[in-house]
Amino acid sequence: MLSLLIFLPLIAALFILILPSRFQQHYKYIALGVSVIQFVMSLFIYLKFNSAAFAAGINKESQYQLVEKLPWIRLNLGNIGNLEIDYFLGIDGLSMPFLILSALVTFVATLASWQIKTKLKAYFSLFLLLNTAIIGVFCALDFFLFYIFYELMLLPLYFLIGMWGGIKREYAAIKFFLYTLFGSVFMLLVIIGLYFSVINPATGNHTFNMILMMDPSNYSDGSIFSAIAAKNLFGISARLLAFIVLFVAFAIKVPIVPLHTWLPDAHVEAPTPISIILAGLLLKVGGYGMIRVCYSIFPDSAMLSAWWIGLIGIVSIIYGALNALAQTDLKRLIAYSSVSHMGFVLLGIASSTTEGVSGAMLQMISHGGLSAMLFFLVGMIYERVQDRQIANFSGLAEIMPQFTAFVIVAFFASLGLPGFSAFMAEAFTLIGAFTSEQVNGLIPRWMSVVASIGILLSAAYFLWTLQRMFFGQLRLKGAADWLSKLSDVNAREKLALIPLVALALALGIFPSLLFDKMNASVLAFIQLISG
Repeated sequence: MLSLLIFLPLIAALFILILPSRFQQHYKYIALGVSVIQFVMSLFIYLKFNSAAFAAGINKESQYQLVEKLPWIRLNLGNIGNLEIDYFLGIDGLSMPFLILSALVTFVATLASWQIKTKLKAYFSLFLLLNTAIIGVFCALDFFLFYIFYELMLLPLYFLIGMWGGIKREYAAIKFFLYTLFGSVFMLLVIIGLYFSVINPATGNHTFNMILMMDPSNYSDGSIFSAIAAKNLFGISARLLAFIVLFVAFAIKVPIVPLHTWLPDAHVEAPTPISIILAGLLLKVGGYGMIRVCYSIFPDSAMLSAWWIGLIGIVSIIYGALNALAQTDLKRLIAYSSVSHMGFVLLGIASSTTEGVSGAMLQMISHGGLSAMLFFLVGMIYERVQDRQIANFSGLAEIMPQFTAFVIVAFFASLGLPGFSAFMAEAFTLIGAFTSEQVNGLIPRWMSVVASIGILLSAAYFLWTLQRMFFGQLRLKGAADWLSKLSDVNAREKLALIPLVALALALGIFPSLLFDKMNASVLAFIQLISG
């Protein structure tokens, strides 16, 4: 089932490539059909998921579900042994929620792609290839396979931004590509080092198996990343150095301050569907990678770095919020709000408490839906009048009441109003950060106090924007025909927005919908990193 979930978009992309151009108006329906099928499959996986299957620990292969494991590459390397790379897929409570999020965000992004009018064959082929890569990252349990999917995301994103973006699209695409590639190149060196450090006890060969990498007993004596007799590189522990390299690679995706500068440029220049994918899914790949790779494989180094990771989290929260407060472009404001809200993910992970990690996971799922909703709403304004400047709009509630209602829901949900998912996520994150000092002594309580200021600032920039753009006297500072172009929400747009509103409300009122499915995995993860 996981293979079908991953490669169905790739099959659809190949089908689009061989279809004659006279059928180009059907490409979007093919992409939409794929996203609907993926969403139905992900819901089926959610309903059938055994939430109590992780009591024996997260570093046991038997604790993963829907496992697919086949020999992929076998090569005799002489004295070194045999090269062992498997096609290895599986999910647990930490990866399963991202399958539903990926399918839902892709569905919304596909509906937003109705505005794309040029080079439709290339656009939808690249869009579907990106879909395959993102789902693959959340399912891969072989590090080599994980890296292939992780790198595969770069190619379609580069072209989707560079070919269908705004005026400075080439600059934004190259900046995004170089930032991400910088982290990926050094990640590859760590992956190679891990391969030659870990032995598969079943075969005696070195392996890329991520689950085996989580068990210190599988590291060969004297290897560079041996947990027993750690080596030093450049005067620092090799394991700590590897953790830092991997953390930076994933932190670029999150992104954290000061590695965030690619994000506002990419969002502003990217077309609306790609902004939705960037904020809704790509940022979550960074957070997921920290949990699945950095913390699970190098828990000792993660504990040593917890204070600094927590500090980076609160810096991102405050810095992102202050920058959002200063923006005049609505899309750039939401981009900086993403930097701020993803800081809570770092704070929750750094706490290494059950509440903190659960809050971080919920924050990623919540923010994925809410940021997709926000960028879709901005895209609706831009599609109508080709303008996003906050100062150019006032009193929009008078002519776009339904649109205003969706904006109010998105803004209030994002600022953490009780009853919405972001409130639950940030509350659990702050509880985990506050209790960390007492539970494990990793991060001090003042970090949770400072982080709470970010919630206040988010209320300031969202409410101020709402007041300026949607209330007061109707005033449009653009062309004379703006009034006729600013039509209210149509049926296609409602179809995209209503599921996102439902997700925010469902997780806000019934967070157990997510917590029950991932709680055993979170407990096993805490046991792994604290043991």
